[in-house]
Amino acid sequence: MDQEMRARLQAHKDWMEEELDICIKFWLKHGMDPVNGGVYTCLDRKGEIYSTDKSVWMQGRCAWMFAYLCHQYGVKDEWLAASKSCLDFMEAHCINRQAGNRMYFTVTADGKPLRQRRYCFSEGFYAIANAEYYGVTGERECLERARAAYELIYKLNNGLIKDPTGLGPKTIPETRTGRALADPMIYLNITSVLRRVDQDPDWQKLYADRAHECVETIFKYHYKPDLHCTLESVAPDGTPRLEVTEGRVVNPGHDIECSWFLMEAARYANDPEIHATAVKIFDQAFAAGWDQEYGGLLYFIDCLGKPTEAYEHDMKLWWPHDETLIASMMIFRDTGDVKYLEKFEQTLDYCKQHFSDREYGEWYGYLRRDGLPTMPSTKGSTFKGPFHLPRMLSMVDGMLAQLLAE
Repeated sequence: MDQEMRARLQAHKDWMEEELDICIKFWLKHGMDPVNGGVYTCLDRKGEIYSTDKSVWMQGRCAWMFAYLCHQYGVKDEWLAASKSCLDFMEAHCINRQAGNRMYFTVTADGKPLRQRRYCFSEGFYAIANAEYYGVTGERECLERARAAYELIYKLNNGLIKDPTGLGPKTIPETRTGRALADPMIYLNITSVLRRVDQDPDWQKLYADRAHECVETIFKYHYKPDLHCTLESVAPDGTPRLEVTEGRVVNPGHDIECSWFLMEAARYANDPEIHATAVKIFDQAFAAGWDQEYGGLLYFIDCLGKPTEAYEHDMKLWWPHDETLIASMMIFRDTGDVKYLEKFEQTLDYCKQHFSDREYGEWYGYLRRDGLPTMPSTKGSTFKGPFHLPRMLSMVDGMLAQLLAE
C-alpha cells in the first residue's frame, strides 16, 4: 500500500472514530432510562424525549450494540451497563409469556405491553443481544436465552409451529402466500452473531447448516439475475409476481445489507462463489438505487421501472447508506478493487453532507429526495435508535484498521 492510499484510509478511519464517539455519547446521555431501565429512542435533534413509548426492537438492538462495542474495543462499564439495562428491561417486560415467549413490538415507558406484531424481528434482536452479552461476560443464562429465541424464530419462519400469538398471516393464505427476503437474510445475520460467540461443536454444526440454508434460500428464490435485482417478495416457488406492485418491489438498501450478510457467510464457509454472488447483488442494487440527479440511495424502486406504490419510495433514509458503507468497504477489503473504495467515498460524502449533525450528534434519519431532512428536529424514533449507525461506524473502523495493518 502506497503512502497516498494509507493517508486516504487513515483519514476515513479518523472520521469514523470521531463520529462513533459522538454517536455513542448522544445515546448514553439522552436515551438511557435510569428509572425503568431500557432505552428511549424517540428523541429530537437535541436529544430531548418526545415520546416515552419504547420500541422492543430498539431494546434488543441497543443491548447488542453496546455489548458489541465491548467486544470490539474492550469492556467499558457504561457500555456494559447500558447493554444489561436493555436486556433486563426486555426480560421483565417485553416477552409475552402467555403466547409462547413471543415478544411485543412496543411497550410503555414502564413496560406495559402496547402492540404485538406477526413477524419475529423483536425475537431476533433479543437473540443477538443475549448472545453478544454472553460473548463478553460468559453469562450462561444469556446464551441459553439466545439459543431458545434462535430456535423459536426458525420454527416460526418455517411453519414448524403455529404462531402462538394467533395473529396469522397478513394476507388470506388461500388467495396469496409467499416468501419474504427479510426472513432468511435476518436469520443469516442472527446466525453470524451466535456462531461467533457460541463455540459448542454441536451448535457450530447447526449454525453452519442454518447459514447454508439461508444462503440457498436467498439465491434460489429471491436473487433474480435476469431482472438485475433481488426481490423482497416472491411466490413460494420463487416465481416473481410481476403483475402486482408488491411483487416488483426492490429495496436497494435491504439488498445491500443482505450482500454483506452473505459476504460474512462466504468468509465462514470459505466459499468464493457465495462472495462473488454477494458482490453482484451489491452491484445491481447500487446501480439501480443510486439517485443520479440528487445523489443518495432511493428507498424503494420497481424492478420494471413502473410506478412504486409506497409514498416514501423516493426518500433517502439513513440506514441504507450505513449498509452501503459497510458493504462497499467489505468488498474493497476482500478484493482490493478500488472502485468499491470509490463507491464508499461517494456514499460517505453524501452522508457527511446530508445526514451527519456534528452540532448535536447522531444523524438525521429521513431526507426528502433532494437531501433536506423531512424531520429536522428528529434523531430517533420507534424504528431508529443506536443500531445501524454505530454498527456501521464500528465495523468500518475495524475494517480500515485491518487494511492499515497490512
